[in-house]
Amino acid sequence: MSVVAPAPAESVTDSPPPVRAPDRRRAALGMAAFGGIALVAFVLAIAVGSVWIPPSDVVSILFGGTSEQTGWEAIVRDIRLPRSITASLCGAGLAVAGVQMQTLFRNPLAGPYVLGISSGASFGVALVVLTAGASGTTGFLAGLGAFGDLGIAVAAAAGSAIVLSLVLLVSRRVESIATVLIVGLMFGQVVLAMTTVLIAGAEPERIQAYLVWSFGSFRGVSWDELWILAPVVVAAGGAVWFTAKHLNAMLLGERYAESLGVDVRRIRRITVILSALLACVVTAFAGPIAFIGVAVPHLARATLGTVDHRYLLPASALGGAAMALVAEIGAQLPGRAGVLPLNAVTALIGAPVVIWVVVRNTRATAGF
Repeated sequence: MSVVAPAPAESVTDSPPPVRAPDRRRAALGMAAFGGIALVAFVLAIAVGSVWIPPSDVVSILFGGTSEQTGWEAIVRDIRLPRSITASLCGAGLAVAGVQMQTLFRNPLAGPYVLGISSGASFGVALVVLTAGASGTTGFLAGLGAFGDLGIAVAAAAGSAIVLSLVLLVSRRVESIATVLIVGLMFGQVVLAMTTVLIAGAEPERIQAYLVWSFGSFRGVSWDELWILAPVVVAAGGAVWFTAKHLNAMLLGERYAESLGVDVRRIRRITVILSALLACVVTAFAGPIAFIGVAVPHLARATLGTVDHRYLLPASALGGAAMALVAEIGAQLPGRAGVLPLNAVTALIGAPVVIWVVVRNTRATAGF
């Protein structure tokens, strides 16, 4: 879990930060670029793997055609296509949630897991895998016996929901958003400590199964599970877009937003719930995916040249999908049977972006 400094308290004498009017042509080109990268990466993510499938054959199979080699259709449709769709949905969801958290807390290093959602999910999974009889499997959503294929996902969602409920309970009683951030971080640390205690007393093979989950993976989500993941991500992401104007007002600070007629407490609560829902469902099915939610919003702002959420949210969704797919390609080690931990690849991609953000924010930046 990332630890970020809370935003400074507002003063009634502060002047609102400048919010540049969007250049619609630049914004459209930026979104088209993200979309194009995501589309190319989607095809390549299906093509690469232990068996290389030419992109032309991938496209043919996706549109109902056939391929030169027997078995390629099954590989594409049953294994790699759901994996690529999962990567696209998870990347988009995390990026949108990251935009929300960075705007709400007015902190460029805030991400979708800043309120302890990832720690809660990790505790739920640890409770199942380390104590409920999970075997030493290396596959995601497997080896859970009576819990079934959705056992880990349900456990992760339940752990996230508990932490979110505590954070929301506190947020209703405090005025300062910085206090909500600190409380979320502390809840996350408490749950992380509980997870550490479980790990300390677990058998080695169960610890291995838990660690494999913590690496993150898009590989284990089936078509049946996509029918749960996809509607939640699409519905929550669509709901976030309808809050774009309110998020724009929040860029000016809560007091300025209130002066514009925004119900700050209500928007704060909706933002936290939607962001947590996106982070929760992604973590439940793919594990705690690092860096995408922090890095992609900054890439979108830099590319579009605006902090207007009407453009920033869809651009971040496309950029998140693209980054997740690129990370999946990198993890596949084309031509080999081995697979790199997904979070190692997202760190290699996302960490330089975060470093750039830290250096860039030594100067005045729009929106923060």
